[in-house]
Amino acid sequence: MVVGGVNHGEASCPETIHSFVPGVDQWLYPVGPGFAAIIPDLGHRHRGPYMVAENVPFVPALSWPILPTGIPSPLCHSSSRLIHSPMANRNTNLHLVSDSTGETLNSIARAALARFDAPGVVQHRWFLVRSRMNLDRVIEGIEQEPGPVIFTLVDRSLRHTLEETCGRLGVPCLSVLDAVMDLLQGEIGLRATEKRAAQHVMDADYFRRIDAMHYVLSHDDGQGTAGIANADVVLVGVSRSSKTPTCFYLANRGVKAANVPLVPGASLPPELENPPCPVVGLTIDPVSLIDIRRHRLKIIGAGGVRVGENEYVDPEAVKQEILAARRLCASRGWPVIDVTRRSIEETAATVMQQMDLWHQKRGNGASAAPIDPAATILGSRQ
Repeated sequence: MVVGGVNHGEASCPETIHSFVPGVDQWLYPVGPGFAAIIPDLGHRHRGPYMVAENVPFVPALSWPILPTGIPSPLCHSSSRLIHSPMANRNTNLHLVSDSTGETLNSIARAALARFDAPGVVQHRWFLVRSRMNLDRVIEGIEQEPGPVIFTLVDRSLRHTLEETCGRLGVPCLSVLDAVMDLLQGEIGLRATEKRAAQHVMDADYFRRIDAMHYVLSHDDGQGTAGIANADVVLVGVSRSSKTPTCFYLANRGVKAANVPLVPGASLPPELENPPCPVVGLTIDPVSLIDIRRHRLKIIGAGGVRVGENEYVDPEAVKQEILAARRLCASRGWPVIDVTRRSIEETAATVMQQMDLWHQKRGNGASAAPIDPAATILGSRQ
């Protein structure tokens, strides 16, 4: 086989292998030990992280550049060959540098990386970087494991040093809030203050969140129902429908959330007959709920319980329990959220939307929760 004017002989496997290289769809053709020729994409299917083509006719001569694969050849299995490019499987170092807690960078990185399939990114977190000594450690880490740097640094001297170092090392460097701050400064007509950790201050909003956390602790799982009068929202649902973790997440947004379990045969607390706040029901798919409950039984040492011997995990009993709970919510006019495929964050966001709708219908214009500086920075309020 001739590639780039060099005769590499005939490859032992007559199949073309497709590898995805960022920005370019390419076919890698095995032409010798550890090497493959880059040839055009023929539109074949892909599997997982590798692009694989089977039974593609052997082409005896091509004039395309050679790319090292880093894998000894031949590598044949089930009439197909897998050769992946170094660019396709290498890990990328991503450095997150903040002079505060790093919550903003964590949220941005998590949201961005979620858009990629198996990105292979190693995150290096450098938080509370507030002195030249702290920054020197960061620079040393970037030099040892080079990769893109995203940062939120207020101190101009530290920022300049970091950007200068990244330029010298040839690694991309981005201040993630610059574009947003420039836009807001232009619209508001004021210059932002250079104050680090501005969203993490012990002000009224901070103590409101602490108060909400204490409230959740004392009003979890039907406790202290008399205190429902002080709640911002009440969550109801069958056991293990993620009421408690959702309440704690809401508390971090300054929302006082009580939760009441809907137990077959048990009556609702009288405080829910005419609730002073929104009531939101949580439901879940029976199969998922049974899995969660059986896992719970294992944790508490009752994993030997058989299906059908305990209504807690009996399929028919669970279905009826969920159906009864949904009917109850429908009869009371309480909205219901299916949490089966929702994260706690998504469930909490939907609860807050329902809270806003409840207040709008009553014409009081109240928000679901006081504006939380941290929530605003993290973009959790839509």
